[in-house]
Amino acid sequence: MKEPVNKKVKMSPLEKALSCIREADDRKAMDLVLLDVSKLTSFADYFIICSGRSSRQVQGIADAVRSKLRDLGIRPYGVEGEREGQWVLLDYGDVIMHIFYEPVRAFYDLESLWSDAQVVSLEAHLTRRAGETS
Repeated sequence: MKEPVNKKVKMSPLEKALSCIREADDRKAMDLVLLDVSKLTSFADYFIICSGRSSRQVQGIADAVRSKLRDLGIRPYGVEGEREGQWVLLDYGDVIMHIFYEPVRAFYDLESLWSDAQVVSLEAHLTRRAGETS
């Protein structure tokens, strides 16, 4: 049985974003993108954008990320869209995660809206084994 978490783990915004990304990747999130928006806005340092194949998968990714960060003592400032599972937004202050059902992601196209943001390479941070299907 896990010990209850009483203290918040001190993490940089990038470490927090990478924790979210690893958890989403473990849940087979598709097309993970990490955008550094720190030079473009004052309300966040990173946006994470990813997709699921169904509303149930989107909800599962969101649940897994929230659970992982909760275990680290980090709670979101806000959560939107979790019930519907079409577009779940997890607001961790300096890190904002957008989890889309794929057709909804294509419609809103956040990557184009934030095209001036630097895309952070995730290759070294993801642990999915070569040859494993998404």
